[in-house]
Amino acid sequence: MLRHMSSTPRHVKLFRNGRNQAVRIPRELELPGEDAILRKEGDRLILEPSPPTSLLKRLATLRPIDEEFAPIDDAPPSPVSL
Repeated sequence: MLRHMSSTPRHVKLFRNGRNQAVRIPRELELPGEDAILRKEGDRLILEPSPPTSLLKRLATLRPIDEEFAPIDDAPPSPVSL
């Protein structure tokens, strides 16, 4: 859920996280999800939410299940003629 973004500039804190520079994002400006897109335009850094991943792309990243499933004792219902 994207929140309404204020056009009022905010002063934010920069800090070091290992060898990377990081920024503290105020709660009212938080982005959804766990990742984002960062790009540079001139002297500006633009940070925006990542587009949602499609279900098919997400499923393609999953590993196959190597476990045997127990047999199902309950047979499926017989077809019904309409």
